[in-house]
Amino acid sequence: MKKMFFIVLLFLAFGLCVFAGEKKMSAGLGLEWNMDSRHNFAGAAAFGFTYNLPRDTAIGLNVTGSYNFFAIEVLEASVLFRSYIQDNDYTKWFAQVDAGVFFLFEDEEITPMPLLGFRFGYRQPLGSLFYIEPYGRLGYPFAFGIGLIAGISF
Repeated sequence: MKKMFFIVLLFLAFGLCVFAGEKKMSAGLGLEWNMDSRHNFAGAAAFGFTYNLPRDTAIGLNVTGSYNFFAIEVLEASVLFRSYIQDNDYTKWFAQVDAGVFFLFEDEEITPMPLLGFRFGYRQPLGSLFYIEPYGRLGYPFAFGIGLIAGISF
């Protein structure tokens, strides 16, 4: 089931790219330090996908997996709405709202919780294809996160 979901997602992403004629999407991977655990800080791997809409806005998906190096693992899956603060071709400063599900894995139990977050960051292009994106975020049920994503626009 998971493989089929990712195959459909990739097919849609690349199919939309063919018809777009310009760079409308981006995907990136990164690392994050956060407070996803109630007992300690956590390290995380993050994946983000965005699709640019008119007027310097974007929608997309975020997936973050965290581990507090002791016994707690977290998987976050959320949809995002992003607004670039300046009229600048989907780069530079942005504000973002995330909403989704937060899965806490502890003591062989899975606890799902609603997720709501606010992210602020800066997308710096590196040439015409690549970018880096430092960011900070606040929300529930996590307290904060600070990260860096590197990605590609297509």
